[in-house]
Amino acid sequence: MNHKEGKLAEKIIELQNDDGTWGQVFHSLSQPNKRYLLTTEQALRRLKGLGFTIKDTPIRKAVDCMTSCLHGERKIDNYWEKTHNWELFTQLMLSTWVRIFEPDNELALKFSKHWSNIIEKAFESGTYNDDAYLKAYICEFSSKPKGSRELDFSDFYHIHLLQGVLSEKVENQLLDYIISKQYGIFYVYNKPLNELPNAFASKEASQYLSAIEILSGYKLANGKLGFIVDWLENNIDENGQWDLGTKANDNVYFPLSDSWKKAEYRKSDCTERITTILQKLNS
Repeated sequence: MNHKEGKLAEKIIELQNDDGTWGQVFHSLSQPNKRYLLTTEQALRRLKGLGFTIKDTPIRKAVDCMTSCLHGERKIDNYWEKTHNWELFTQLMLSTWVRIFEPDNELALKFSKHWSNIIEKAFESGTYNDDAYLKAYICEFSSKPKGSRELDFSDFYHIHLLQGVLSEKVENQLLDYIISKQYGIFYVYNKPLNELPNAFASKEASQYLSAIEILSGYKLANGKLGFIVDWLENNIDENGQWDLGTKANDNVYFPLSDSWKKAEYRKSDCTERITTILQKLNS
């Protein structure tokens, strides 16, 4: 189904600034608040879920803006967090979003190689090693990690950014590490990914699937996530559809259709999303 021509997409596109951004700041992956305009990250994540790609003008404008920022030709905004190396974290955010839509972008790929070098060293012994990670980080960035997002790479940005740039050996080790990590993937899902959600029809299950969607971008994911395939296939209904329930409507990953007033639209959206995940995991 084409959601790019729906009212939800139209509303987001209308809010896009002339320079390709949204709102006043770039950073925020929290659930959108109706009192405030979208952040650029919220808009990009929503449009991606609605099927927009680099071939669509709003995404092209946003990626060109972010690439310009990576070139140092402009700043993305004036927002700043003192608890992080914010300049480096901004590079991380921008490079991640650019690679989500344009994986071979030269500048974003160059930055991802810094992180792949760090992760390769961190897992060189066969398992993750904190000391090796720290030494590699200092070698790549000429400074010590300052904040939690530099000390812990298990988050939305790093796990996206590292797709396609790791050796097969380390990709295998990284996936095992992330799947078993106690707090899941920061910004996305805060529980272990090797433990299924308590209820299938829930907002939690939708957030869980968002983490699986990220991991499905790795070549070795289909060999690691067979238990997800079983879980999804066990929750299909008698009509060959899935239903994550009304609480899954979070204005982040759902809805895809303009309205969930009818259960058939909700089931159609859930089925579309889960079918896409299964296609990736079964490929």
